[in-house]
Amino acid sequence: MTDFHLKRGIYSEDVEREPTRAGFGRGLKQAGEGNENIVALCADLTDSTQMSKFKEAFPERFIEIGIAEQNLVTVASGMARAGKIPFTSSYAAFSPGRNWEQIRTTICLNDQPVKVIGSHAGVSVGPDGATHQMLEDIALMRVLPNMVVVAPGDSVEAEKATMAIAKNGKPSYLRLAREKTPVFTTEHSPFEIGRAYVLREGDDVTLLGTGTMTYQLLVAAKRLEERGVKAEVIHVPTIKPLDTHTIVASIKKTGRAVTAEEAQYAGGFGGAVAELLSEKLPSPLKRIGIYDRFGESGTPDELLEHFGLTGDTMVSNIMHFVDTTPQYHR
Repeated sequence: MTDFHLKRGIYSEDVEREPTRAGFGRGLKQAGEGNENIVALCADLTDSTQMSKFKEAFPERFIEIGIAEQNLVTVASGMARAGKIPFTSSYAAFSPGRNWEQIRTTICLNDQPVKVIGSHAGVSVGPDGATHQMLEDIALMRVLPNMVVVAPGDSVEAEKATMAIAKNGKPSYLRLAREKTPVFTTEHSPFEIGRAYVLREGDDVTLLGTGTMTYQLLVAAKRLEERGVKAEVIHVPTIKPLDTHTIVASIKKTGRAVTAEEAQYAGGFGGAVAELLSEKLPSPLKRIGIYDRFGESGTPDELLEHFGLTGDTMVSNIMHFVDTTPQYHR
């Protein structure tokens, strides 16, 4: 049986909700309290990205770069070379969306421990529309040598992830959401960079989620059980490095898998799992995400439903996959 601590009442209508960026704000402040070398740089979005908590606590260690995202990460790389541990924050549409080349050349090429915080990722940004709904960032960042890529499942895990990347000594990307999302982990739930976690056991299909999509897969698994399908749910907060052991072990048992991400399905988390399976365990795989299109304007809930990214809308997609795809076993 899995020993992962899930929060009670996560399937109720009044489930606790909080933006993952709020957990980042708490985690950065706490990390700053423990290490005076941690500094924070922002591109004129201090309140929105929740970096304001660090700014208020350590104003002498905060730098407002302004709306200059290329400069944001370049200055941070220089500070890292001087012995600091810089955190940079902006909307993911702009960082890494606008400054990917500078992240590649000044941070990753030099293996500098800069922490790039991409907030407001995914379609759940809402009314801001396609220009601000960053869907390509997972693919962009996981392809970079030396870069660690983390997409926490909820605000509690985002706080833990922030503190973890503050200590890992590596270039790191933390993907955060704008909207409040269900809190399904607790302070006792484990988090370690490079680890995936079994949240629910089953033997009919493996459901692999990253970021806030893991909660939606938990909801889908509950609905699937009502239809006689026992789904195993794996939470994968670290997209790079991928926990190949946990993922492969689960799919060896179930014989088929589904991935879910609030991002482009091409090249992202689902792509990483597809690459893994092609090399280690060729198996049927269904990737759920944004299918080669841009986002739209709407409320977060409307958009998640429209793009088939809620637990309820995923059920029919997963059921069709299960009904038409035999389990593969070597």
